[in-house]
Amino acid sequence: MMASSNFKETLKSVAAAFFGVQSDKNRERDFTHGKFSHFIIAGLIAVVLFIVTLVTIVSFVLPS
Repeated sequence: MMASSNFKETLKSVAAAFFGVQSDKNRERDFTHGKFSHFIIAGLIAVVLFIVTLVTIVSFVLPS
């Protein structure tokens, strides 16, 4: 259960950093307690979701 909670915290941190609203307290916590592999996985998930969202919006806006 702790690993799942830890990964959820990592996802929250990556989302906050992605939008530029990460607090100093959370950033320091991430550097001291976060696992590098969790940040890589969460970052890749965030990038893929961002790209899929952009492609979907563009496909709705532009006529086919």
